[in-house]
Amino acid sequence: MTTTEGTPVSPTAPAAPPVIEVSGLRMSYGSTDVLHGVDLDVRRGEVFALLGPNGAGKSTTVEVLEGFRERSAGTVRVLGTDPARGGDAWRGRIGLVLQSWRDHRRWRVGELLTHFATYHQAPRDPAELLALVGLTGQSGKQLDQLSGGQRRRVDVALALVGRPELVFLDEPTTGFDPEARRDFHELIEGLARDEGVTILLTTHDLVEAERLADRIAMLVNGRIRAYGTPAELARSAAAQAEVRWTAPDGTARRERTTDPSRLVWELHREIGGPVADLEVRRPTLEDTYLRMVHQEEVTQAATGPMTDAFDGVADRQNRAA
Repeated sequence: MTTTEGTPVSPTAPAAPPVIEVSGLRMSYGSTDVLHGVDLDVRRGEVFALLGPNGAGKSTTVEVLEGFRERSAGTVRVLGTDPARGGDAWRGRIGLVLQSWRDHRRWRVGELLTHFATYHQAPRDPAELLALVGLTGQSGKQLDQLSGGQRRRVDVALALVGRPELVFLDEPTTGFDPEARRDFHELIEGLARDEGVTILLTTHDLVEAERLADRIAMLVNGRIRAYGTPAELARSAAAQAEVRWTAPDGTARRERTTDPSRLVWELHREIGGPVADLEVRRPTLEDTYLRMVHQEEVTQAATGPMTDAFDGVADRQNRAA
């Protein structure tokens, strides 16, 4: 195969190695097993979401990837290096946005970014970062004068000042109002799309994961129970879609099915023409997630009572109600 200029090229260019490679990751605390052979990979430039109820092992997994916790067994490579042996140069290629910060509150935004830039050999320009995260007008403000959404943007700027290849986001929009959450989502999408930054996101917000993530891993009781794009997860869980329409007699009808295309085809044949008010509601990530949690509950019922690890799901359902 050649280009129009006649330069030979490979018909299939080799895929770039994953930014994160995990195989057989296990973690035990004394006699308690927390992770049971976790396998996953994160590709360069994608947003990867790690989902799971409280107690599933998300924090432990991420701490191992960040090099803050020594694993019990398994193979882990992050940016080509075992995190347990990563030095300062390796850490400089990673940005961290923790769930909350409780220090630096009297620093001014611009001064804090400038100070953090001194720790890196080739930092980004603080003014450029402020523009990127939409905080140019807040450069002279103290951190304790910022809103929650603005403070989170400072966290992202601090994570990006060293030009990282990989950024970990831990529950980034907890406590955000809808407008702040939307703005933050746009920022994260821009980082992956325009900056080429690889992002690993942990969140309890399933709508957030469905919007941001290219791929998702669902961690339940220390095991990866599902892995893929939101659409692939819906198919693997056999989550049902809902088809709504108005019958010829004017009656509003609805039916749940795993094969909405077939149902719509059958309705079209039965009615002999267009189906009035036809609407197909595909299963959401939340539908898939809750179905898998239910499957796990059924499995656990045979071996003993469930722990309160799924309280986060119940709380979210109660808030939605």
